[in-house]
Amino acid sequence: MATTWAAALGWRLRRHYLGEERAGSVEAVVDRLIAVPSWSGDAATAIGLRLAQPAHGDPAAALAQQRLIATYAFRGTTHVMTPASASIHLSLRCAGRQWERSSWREHYRLEPEDWPRLRATVREALAEGPLTQQELAAAVTADPAYRHLAEGFTSTSHTLLKPFGWQGDLCLRPSDGVLRFQLLESLPGWTGLVELDEAGPLAIRAYLAAYGPATRDRLHYWLGEGLSAGRRRIETWLTSPDAGVATITVGGEEALCVAEDAEAITGAEASDRIVLLPGADQWVLGAGTSDTHIVPAAHRQAATRGSNLVLVGGRVQGTWTVNADVIRVHWFDAPDSSAPLTLAAEELAQVLGRPLLVEEG
Repeated sequence: MATTWAAALGWRLRRHYLGEERAGSVEAVVDRLIAVPSWSGDAATAIGLRLAQPAHGDPAAALAQQRLIATYAFRGTTHVMTPASASIHLSLRCAGRQWERSSWREHYRLEPEDWPRLRATVREALAEGPLTQQELAAAVTADPAYRHLAEGFTSTSHTLLKPFGWQGDLCLRPSDGVLRFQLLESLPGWTGLVELDEAGPLAIRAYLAAYGPATRDRLHYWLGEGLSAGRRRIETWLTSPDAGVATITVGGEEALCVAEDAEAITGAEASDRIVLLPGADQWVLGAGTSDTHIVPAAHRQAATRGSNLVLVGGRVQGTWTVNADVIRVHWFDAPDSSAPLTLAAEELAQVLGRPLLVEEG
């Protein structure tokens, strides 16, 4: 079975709710994308563009209502996820056991056998309700055994706090501009981490369902570089029947997809649809800015620095800015599309909640 990258990206646009069909809820978007960056980019716009009713695309409200969680996920940065997706992907994030590396052991003066009691202390501190970072630090370091961890618990980098998120002890609870930490098991829908050997194939399937078809290196980028899952583990999971992976030819390259999607992908048509995406959108981050099928190599810097991007048929062909009521679009080259830019501007205006004019340059 074979197809072109243009057609494959046309299929992927629909899977990302960036085609004609849009999602019905914030959770549906976040679950499909697996994770949405919450402290970089513009999560509200990224989600709103994918909703049938953009006015309902407020991730902050979904977090407040505990329909979503905020946690340290890919590359250790903060992402919004559904509890079900987090239970799978945090399991993979734990696989590397970063907190047991010699550099960590020396810096924090914690041995692997110290972590169970420390984790229990953190959970006990959060049992009465969410705490600010300073409050959590004070509660934990009240124990003489952990006084040397005061700097680690109060650091703005959150480096020491991340393993507690990965292991399912806590999540972030932003509210009224104040960041607090919450006991993860207190959230509705949280059922604990999925066992690693079960989680691996599920994570592969979730990635290919949203970002497929994908070459093997893209999968390793997502699960390996993103979650430190380990190359050997990923290759083993790929052979699992639970992953349900098929191989097709896309633009002369071998690519992976969910087996049930193979026929739809190879029968899909290319799109010329124009989409105005906010910076750090998962359309680009999920594949990686080094994926030249999506980001032309000559313009990778625009994607890596978080510029707002213009997609044409799924491929980055420009950037945009908005000032007052005017969207200014800068094309890298003449746009390869007959689709009206005004439609993309209208969709963005709906999300931003105000009318916008378009200027091209």
